[in-house]
Amino acid sequence: MSTPGLDGLATGPTEAKAGVWVPERRPLTVGLVLAVTLVAFEALAIATILPVVSRHLGDLRLYGWVFSAFMLTSLIGIVMAGTLADRGPLGPPMLGGLALFAAGLIVGGTAPDMPILVAGRAVQGLGAGFVPAVAYVAISRGYPERCQPRMFAILSTAWVVPGLIGPAIAALVATTVGWRWVFLGLVPLVTVTGALAVLAMRHVPAPTRPRHAAVPYLPVFGVVAGAAVALAAISSGELAAGVAGALAGGGLLVVCLRRLTPPGTLTARRGLPATVLNRGLLTCCFFAGDVYVPYAITTVRHSSTALAALALTAGTLTWTVGSWVQAHRIARVGPRRLVRGGELFVLGGLGLMSIALVPSVPPELGVLAWAVAGGGMGLAYAPLSVTTLDLAAPGAEGKATASLQLFDVLGQALGTGVAGAVVAATAVSLGHRQGVALAFGFGIVVGAGALAVGARLPARLTASRSDPLPAEGPGGGRRSSVVEDRQVELAKASRVGQDVDGDDLPAPDREGADGKGASVARRYRAGDAIDEGGSRL
Repeated sequence: MSTPGLDGLATGPTEAKAGVWVPERRPLTVGLVLAVTLVAFEALAIATILPVVSRHLGDLRLYGWVFSAFMLTSLIGIVMAGTLADRGPLGPPMLGGLALFAAGLIVGGTAPDMPILVAGRAVQGLGAGFVPAVAYVAISRGYPERCQPRMFAILSTAWVVPGLIGPAIAALVATTVGWRWVFLGLVPLVTVTGALAVLAMRHVPAPTRPRHAAVPYLPVFGVVAGAAVALAAISSGELAAGVAGALAGGGLLVVCLRRLTPPGTLTARRGLPATVLNRGLLTCCFFAGDVYVPYAITTVRHSSTALAALALTAGTLTWTVGSWVQAHRIARVGPRRLVRGGELFVLGGLGLMSIALVPSVPPELGVLAWAVAGGGMGLAYAPLSVTTLDLAAPGAEGKATASLQLFDVLGQALGTGVAGAVVAATAVSLGHRQGVALAFGFGIVVGAGALAVGARLPARLTASRSDPLPAEGPGGGRRSSVVEDRQVELAKASRVGQDVDGDDLPAPDREGADGKGASVARRYRAGDAIDEGGSRL
């Protein structure tokens, strides 16, 4: 028997083997990949050119906000997109997300000052939250089950390719025609991509039983507002206002996080709570340094934007290599050793970046430094996803991975924001070199915390304890079935939905395929499914 699929195709065993590039699915595949690629390219391009932008627009205190605003509003976009996807066709939310993304590009490309640029990035983030969210729902509804893992893997490469060439292209554009065209040059591409994706989504089945479940807007907005207030207070430069605002924002953030995460997460309870917390500390540590790698190379060391782009590209390459290593070792080595080992590499990369600030040291050391840090992220990042699913109770995978994704994005937002506040507060009195060194130091402190929390991760995956992995497969190659099963399970979590505290995170349609995809929209980002090594951002 087969069931109705995309545009009338059968989705039985024979058809499932046809793959994601058959003519009937090719427009949807191309549209989704292009949409995710543009979001990924822009994210990496901004990190490369922001030192140039900052010199032109001024207001160094908002440097970190260029990234934090994007990440915080993307949380809202993810929740909104998942809700809309549950209730009807996918074309309108994808169109809306890409329209917001394009509007943010226009605002950013024409910004006369940093506050307007931050506002444009906030709009971009809102739209960017829609894109991967709707894409995952489209995969769940528009592809047969056996094709979905391959499509998730294809989407993960949509982040790898921009990571390899995006920084170099952005540096070239900024030095030839100006940094504004890094924003504005993408607008026509977004328009074409949006048309392709929306037209292809006309053939994706709509849910036959649309869901109208309550959406946790209040706690999600609370997380965003709490983080924003705390970061704004820290960036204010006023001691009394900074302390009061940080306490108020931090308090709101903690209250809302307790509603959206497993009990014991904020106290690093052993097992799943520690795993979720570790992801947030890891991303906070890495991205606190990542956003200032180009700044350190171009502004502090007065080297070229091309060298800064090379450092980011090196980090992407080694992240990919580290991801490949962990995928082949996690069943034998276990998540605790991989994650903590990766965190040591990240700490080492931050330490080397601090040394690269010294005038007598060649600035090229920054390339090596960030290659080391990227390799550490490759080793540590994906095992936390696998461990989360391994520790999640049957049927509660969505509950667990929603928390993981929340801490992932929040860690990036807080890391970039706090590092930006540190640099802004100290650059005038101490100098740019010392300010960036303190930002790297902040990342090292957070990384040390991640290393401590990592001791509470499980030493082995549950399946690897009960089902040892053979050293060689039947074809002479090493078999990694345990890891592959975990990765397929991650993608299939789109069919399992529970909220974190019973009613705080929207869940997918438990009735069947008609609404199942929306859970992925709210719980995963490109690069964190199937491939499990994923990529930057």
